[in-house]
Amino acid sequence: MKSALQGSRPAGIRWVVRGLSILTCIALWQVASTSHLNLGIVTFRNVPPPVEVIQSAVALLRSPKLAAHISSSLWRVFAGYAAAVVIGVILGFAIGRSRAASDLLLPPLELLRPIPAVAWIPLSILMFPSSELSMIYITFIGALFPIVLNTVHGVANVDRRLVASARSLGAGGLAILREVVLPDAAPSIVTGLAIGMGTSWFCLVTAEMISGQFGIGYYTWEAYTLQNYADIIVGMLIIGLLGMGSSWLLTTAGRLLMPWRSTRVAR
Repeated sequence: MKSALQGSRPAGIRWVVRGLSILTCIALWQVASTSHLNLGIVTFRNVPPPVEVIQSAVALLRSPKLAAHISSSLWRVFAGYAAAVVIGVILGFAIGRSRAASDLLLPPLELLRPIPAVAWIPLSILMFPSSELSMIYITFIGALFPIVLNTVHGVANVDRRLVASARSLGAGGLAILREVVLPDAAPSIVTGLAIGMGTSWFCLVTAEMISGQFGIGYYTWEAYTLQNYADIIVGMLIIGLLGMGSSWLLTTAGRLLMPWRSTRVAR
């Protein structure tokens, strides 16, 4: 059920409030940059104002490099992410449904999960013959663990009464997985997919900064080394937009594929 705060405001007013929130942040950014605000710990002396960032964004839009950077990053993210979805969901179902699989597979996954993406980069360079494959591997690692853990959580917490009822009606193992376990675990799996997409973008940017030649992460790092500060913010904004758009597509697709979930929430 939607919260009372959300239900009390029309959709148009909510969008106006969101737009005003963004405009307020931009105005504060403009004031802090032009006045070279210095708060002691944080200083805006070298932070470019929004006008310069817009000018850099327009220049990038007119440049043929933009398509090369975005296409390279999208390919790396979705190649690694697709592999993480397939392997992560299979591992999650196995661990969530089998105690033996949990004892065998979960300990090494839990051991590897806290390792940050930067620490994987030297090993990935040693493991794969090309930097392209190593960057795809980094995005795969970043997306894998959230997908696995959320799938395990969803599958392990399926209502046992539903499974018992399906068995009493003569359903086999595959039918129970398809008709009972998957629909009940789907919200948790979709949450893991959305989180995995975000971490996949984070890991990609890290990998591109170190070993890439094209990509939004490489563009952002190159702007820093060349002291093109406005381009740094342009790269950050593009990364944010691509990550937000990817997560939005996943959550929207999840709602469309889970109509029973929408009905349950509405009630």
